[in-house]
Amino acid sequence: MTEHQTEQTDRQAEQQTEQQTEQQAGRRPQGDDQGTRRGRHRESMLTVLLALGANLGIAVAKTAAALITGSASMAAEAAHSVADTFNEVLLMVGLRRSGRPADRRHPLGYGKERYIWTLLVAVAIFGMGALFAFYQGVQTLLGHRGGEADPLAGYAVLAVSFVLEAISLRQAWRQVRGDARDEGLPVRTHIRRTDDPTSVSVLLEDSAALAGLTLAFAGLGLHQLTGSAAWDGVGSILIGVLLTAVALVLGRINLNLLVGNQADPRLVRDVRAHLGRAPEIEWVVDIVTMTFGADRVLVCARLDFRDALTSADVERACVRMAQELRERHEEIDEVFLEPVPRDDPELRHRVIARYGRVAPPPSSS
Repeated sequence: MTEHQTEQTDRQAEQQTEQQTEQQAGRRPQGDDQGTRRGRHRESMLTVLLALGANLGIAVAKTAAALITGSASMAAEAAHSVADTFNEVLLMVGLRRSGRPADRRHPLGYGKERYIWTLLVAVAIFGMGALFAFYQGVQTLLGHRGGEADPLAGYAVLAVSFVLEAISLRQAWRQVRGDARDEGLPVRTHIRRTDDPTSVSVLLEDSAALAGLTLAFAGLGLHQLTGSAAWDGVGSILIGVLLTAVALVLGRINLNLLVGNQADPRLVRDVRAHLGRAPEIEWVVDIVTMTFGADRVLVCARLDFRDALTSADVERACVRMAQELRERHEEIDEVFLEPVPRDDPELRHRVIARYGRVAPPPSSS
């Protein structure tokens, strides 16, 4: 294929991309970005506070029931709730510390600190919850636990815990579903792409809590029906498996955010299309984006400006385009635009190494 044919193909692809991104951009929320961030911050804080109150009360009740019944499943669930209570405290610390404004030592702010604390939550879920559940289950299967105490107290605590966890889950689900709706994404896709893992953490914790309560109830019931403590031990081990899965999902989400995720692909496409339509731009050479906090995106673009422009024209164009991008997408915080020649071999090599191809040219108007 000749270079001319390649350019024509690339231009057609870019025109299709522009049409798609215009439709997607129309769905994205506009308005006061600071107000939106404050609203989401308050919603996240409410979700965490509600989960904290529920988990604290549940942890006390489960611990008492575990001591009364001698059940390994109940002990595992008590450790689960203690871990969840500790986790909500960590999430609150992360929310508060990540909201601090930028300063000289941290010019992009403290947004990524939220991911550190949420990663610690994942570690705590596994270390405090899953490992203890595995230990209790193995001990029971080896015959070191499993008394015949009346499980009535355990059933009562599990029932009350189920109601409280359901209330907390409802709030977390309402926030996650609302955020997904604002982004125009399915809930599953939003969870995978989110740059604010706080509400997702609570949602996964509460979902695991309800599943764990079901397993604990089954362990208690089968122990009572069969007289074999092995069922109680199996229930405890399954709770450990459940908590390990939640810890791995949360860990992966936060690890990607800490390493530095690309912004929403729809935003990247719209930024490329908008810059390509600017009258001063000959070619959009490269775009690099990164999320560095909840609803905060860094955009770096290398642009080949038209040769007839003066340096003053380029400066004014950069200021205007940066402002336009912030107005189009409230989550864009910082914009860096770099004038470059598109035929520079070293730059071309770096772009191909990253994306496998050079960015297509802007469509002609």
